[in-house]
Amino acid sequence: MAELAHHNLDIKRVAILFAGGPAPAANAVISTAAFSFLEEGAQVFGIKHGYSRLAEYTAAGPLQEGTDYIRFTHDSLTHARSSRGIMIGTARTNPGKHVSSPEHLKDPELVAPLRRVYEGLCSLEVDALISIGGDDTLKTANKLKMFQDNLPGDARRFPVVHLPKTIDNDYSGIDFTFGFFTAVETLAEEIRNLNYDAAAGRAYFLCEAMGRSAGWLAYGAAIAGEASMVLSVEDITGALADEEVVNQETGETRKIMAMDRVIDRMVDMMLAREREGRQYGTIVIAEGMAEYLPAKYLEGVTRDDHGHINISLVNLSAVMSRLLDARYNERTGRTRKVNGLQMGYESRCAPPHAYDVMLGSQLGVGAYRALVEEKLNGVMVSVSGQFDLHFVPFEELVDPQTLVTKVRFIEQNSDFHRLARFLETCVDN
Repeated sequence: MAELAHHNLDIKRVAILFAGGPAPAANAVISTAAFSFLEEGAQVFGIKHGYSRLAEYTAAGPLQEGTDYIRFTHDSLTHARSSRGIMIGTARTNPGKHVSSPEHLKDPELVAPLRRVYEGLCSLEVDALISIGGDDTLKTANKLKMFQDNLPGDARRFPVVHLPKTIDNDYSGIDFTFGFFTAVETLAEEIRNLNYDAAAGRAYFLCEAMGRSAGWLAYGAAIAGEASMVLSVEDITGALADEEVVNQETGETRKIMAMDRVIDRMVDMMLAREREGRQYGTIVIAEGMAEYLPAKYLEGVTRDDHGHINISLVNLSAVMSRLLDARYNERTGRTRKVNGLQMGYESRCAPPHAYDVMLGSQLGVGAYRALVEEKLNGVMVSVSGQFDLHFVPFEELVDPQTLVTKVRFIEQNSDFHRLARFLETCVDN
């Protein structure tokens, strides 16, 4: 287990920054963190729209209050805990995108965006940074800490504490992330509505849920929404997986979906339901399965700042619904309307459930406790059991050589994974 790093600062000015996609209960996290410090007489700055302005700090001039950051007050936090949206906004700017190994931190050109972030925060004379975001934001938090570790001995330093955020729930180091259950319920309600629509028209809906790396959201929505079948990246294994050569010279291969067998599994489910007298249903797939499409489906698809393919340009549900429609007709000689549908954005700023408000609040308070009570630096705040707080060192969550975070997948044949298999329409393999 990695050793916890400590600081010896008296925290009087703290910055809070939110990056990446929205999540329900974001304001519970932000407001309780801010409230905890305000109660102790500290000044609290909310950095607006993630790293977007900090990454351009020197070139764009001094930070402007109201435009680039706000000062939290007790009045600004009134009724914020259960409110929707993100009170300081967000962005996906990635100041650490050029740093992919510890050696890169010694290259002035590669670390220039991180240095601008550091200098921008120093201009506010902050004593600590609270970073809220997904795995890419955790990587940035770790790089910002490492950047400071490499500064001369007399340079200004401030501790960095990270709070995990993703509706995908694929974070290592914590069981459930804030906003996950609210997002699941929002998508589940859509699926329940679609079940009635499908029954009325003897049709199928193929719903693509968010979840780039893992299938937690797809599985949760399918279970709670009473879907007929759910498939995610964790299921692309065994008979449902193939290999494809991606480099003719080196023979390098990548795992891809065995498209015919994946589609046939869906048709098998449809036929099983018909034998039960049900000529309709809903299928949930995780958007991350797009990463496993054969290359011909990904031609011309660009990548984002973090190196991910732009999944929204693929429209996986449209691709697979067409294939499913055709395969069902080929095997049965009959037609069955299959509607592809992308879901997700509508869940990210849904009214947060009480559980997510409580979880988010504990994480926000956990930032205060980590920085002030425990004097910690370079840790992620985690919650388990009866909302017991844990502080996980960045070193346990980020690969020390590649500086990449570790995704938490649904474990094959775990009880959660098996729950979905028990509840969906049985398919004879």
